Amino acid sequence: MREDAKYWIALSFVNGLGDVLIKNLYSAFRSAEDVFKASAKKLARVDGISENMALAIKAFDEWDRVGEEIEKIKKSGFGFLPLNDPHYPEHLLQIYNPPSYLLMKGTLLPRDRVSIAIVGSRIPDRYGRVVTEALSGELAALGVTIVSGMARGIDSIAQEEALKRGGRTIAVLGSGIDIVYPPENRKLYRDISGNGAVLSEFLMGTPPMAQNFPRRNRIISGISLGVVVVQASDKSGSLISASFALDQNKEVFAVPGNVDRKLSRGTNWLIKKGARLVETVDDILNEIEVLRALKGDPSPELFENVLSALPDRERAVYSVLGSEPMHVDEIIKLTGLETSNVLSLLLSLELNGYIAQHPGKLFRRRL
Repeated sequence: MREDAKYWIALSFVNGLGDVLIKNLYSAFRSAEDVFKASAKKLARVDGISENMALAIKAFDEWDRVGEEIEKIKKSGFGFLPLNDPHYPEHLLQIYNPPSYLLMKGTLLPRDRVSIAIVGSRIPDRYGRVVTEALSGELAALGVTIVSGMARGIDSIAQEEALKRGGRTIAVLGSGIDIVYPPENRKLYRDISGNGAVLSEFLMGTPPMAQNFPRRNRIISGISLGVVVVQASDKSGSLISASFALDQNKEVFAVPGNVDRKLSRGTNWLIKKGARLVETVDDILNEIEVLRALKGDPSPELFENVLSALPDRERAVYSVLGSEPMHVDEIIKLTGLETSNVLSLLLSLELNGYIAQHPGKLFRRRL
């Protein structure tokens, strides 16, 4: 664990010193330790830091409490990412009020900079589920990291589908990093931490209280290049994520729905207010410059991720395919499997979006 962790935690304990002021202090001193070493006079020169606040920093004496938190984190093995850590999410660092530190289960990779958030109703209908699976699966297949809140409904569906496609996903919690909420998502929590990261700005042991989730939502949008809202009522928390995204100059996308459905009110309202209407994944790719390049061939790394996620027999079929269409007879010959088995496996791979079929019983990899 980082030696300066105690200073970052101490800053978060100073009464009245919120995320914005801590970011200002970081910009001025580049180190939490140097903040505590600085004189009150130098601290008061920082934007937003009054003389009284400077004195409060100098008078901080809750180091025993800080030490207790440090011990909890050390024993748990969770990662600790303050603002000056090279692994701190790059896009998040650029927002107005980034968390001064994050606790992490899993890993963040450079490729996670290319990420899209997918959020929505906790009680979606079949339409919402199908659309979420399609958008998340196709984005993940292209190498886009899916960000969400691991909540019931759209969030969980999006993250499960990303993992199913061999992609990466990041979950941002509205509780302590050690509190799985909802509790039925324990397996999903483990799977995400093995193929992405679970993040939280809250102290360990913090319960999932209602006031935590709006704060959590600014991180979901802050990490991402854009936010996709699939289904939402007119009072949905997903609209808060969309609002944060707009404030952070991120793209906001919304999936339209039937005008007589409660779950369509939030998304249709967003479209009225200027959100990009989403019918297919191309509607997302075309609006974000970084994503347009992903419409070409997938990376070798993604190919290996997909292979490792497939069952043995599907892997055997998938591995012989390429970007150019191949006739089913050639696939049978190369795999050595029975014709009926190959046809069944090809159908399964096609239904799950891994391959595409062309006229004349020709097949190629989609990812």
